[in-house]
Amino acid sequence: MTEQEPIYRGKAKSVFRSDNPNELIVKFRDDITAFDGAKKDELAEKGIYNARVSAYLFEYLRANGVPSHFVRMEDERTMIVRPLKMIPVEVIVRNIAAGSLVRNYPFEEGAPLDPPVIVLDYKDDARHDPMINEEIIVALGLMTADEIASVKKTALRINDLLRERIDEIGLDLVDFKLEFGRHGDEILLGDEISMDSMRLWDKKTRTSMDKDVYRFDKGDVMATYAAVAERLTGA
Repeated sequence: MTEQEPIYRGKAKSVFRSDNPNELIVKFRDDITAFDGAKKDELAEKGIYNARVSAYLFEYLRANGVPSHFVRMEDERTMIVRPLKMIPVEVIVRNIAAGSLVRNYPFEEGAPLDPPVIVLDYKDDARHDPMINEEIIVALGLMTADEIASVKKTALRINDLLRERIDEIGLDLVDFKLEFGRHGDEILLGDEISMDSMRLWDKKTRTSMDKDVYRFDKGDVMATYAAVAERLTGA
């Protein structure tokens, strides 16, 4: 591995080849961004907390029959994963109205959504990740109609599992983002599941416990991330 030459560098993670052609190395960095990168900082140990929570949740999902790219942790911020050809569609599952759903539509913030709402966005920073419908996904050749249905079914299964676990630690899973990719003939869950990709509210106080603390200057970002990691993983 040559860490100076990642094969992919995202906003908060870098991906490297490994000696095993069936595995890649993902390094969780301490970078944090918001508003398509317009706001950015580096916060010590942020990558460690996101890696810890992502690994814990990938393991939890695997134990409950949901496969992903996750293989194992190499160290506290380094994850070994299966290589995926990522599909540029963000699958957002919303349980409570918040964020862009409230800004763009006549929902009242905090209103429960039953059944959950799935929103599909085209992953493209230059276009500000516009919402995309199933017909456009098929027309662009990103997924077939059957694959979209399967991904949405998996997303709802993940939602059920995450809500159950997160409820146990006194938080509401308001919404969260998933990304999927192709591994041979399979479509697997990829990317991460962390405070960067979930919106979490404390059940009693409605306090934000996620990246909204950074986005909107709501308090101590790292104390928030540390608290979620501790409550969820016990470490």
